[in-house]
Amino acid sequence: MTSTVITFLSLYFSIFPGIETLCDGRQDGAQCYGALGGTVVLQLMDNASEIFRYQWYKNKTLKILDGRKDKIVYNLMKDRSVFTPSNGTFRINDLIRTDRAEYTLQIFDSNGHVSEQRTLQLSIQAPVSSVLLDSECLSQGEMRVSCSSEGGDSPQYSWTLDGHTLTDAQLLSGNNETNIITLKQDVSGLLVCSVRNHVSNVSKEEKIPTCGETEHN
Repeated sequence: MTSTVITFLSLYFSIFPGIETLCDGRQDGAQCYGALGGTVVLQLMDNASEIFRYQWYKNKTLKILDGRKDKIVYNLMKDRSVFTPSNGTFRINDLIRTDRAEYTLQIFDSNGHVSEQRTLQLSIQAPVSSVLLDSECLSQGEMRVSCSSEGGDSPQYSWTLDGHTLTDAQLLSGNNETNIITLKQDVSGLLVCSVRNHVSNVSKEEKIPTCGETEHN
């Protein structure tokens, strides 16, 4: 790894420190999310100490974990993960993009037969770091407001005005889930744009006057 890449990763992780997410992977087909550079705690089972043998695979072929009751025989990710047999949790730190995968847990009985198998899908998302609001008055006294975010995979937007969800009566165009809206004439108050994904939620508020008040001032 080059020094430039190391410097970039160090800067990135300092901007997005230690977001921790939890996911219950005891149900087959669970969808889990982790923050890039953060930590995810996956509940794989209740208590591994009571299980004769268990193995955990990434994309069906790469063995990540091999254990027998409370003894961990093998952990491919031991440099940045911890498996706790007593509560069945697998904690992965410093998440990277390639951690995104389908993981399969196999549980064996004392005869070496697979007694249970289940999968979980782990997705990695960059968290939203900041939100910026930008507003401008239009010719007929309406106000266009745009909401933009830095970082963040698959951002979702929502708006409130004075603590209430924006209504069609207040909006000329756009809706409560778009990042650009146009407010009708004479609409004012405390406007808040919230940007979220599965690992973060950041908001920005701004006191919005009517465009007539803005021009008068």
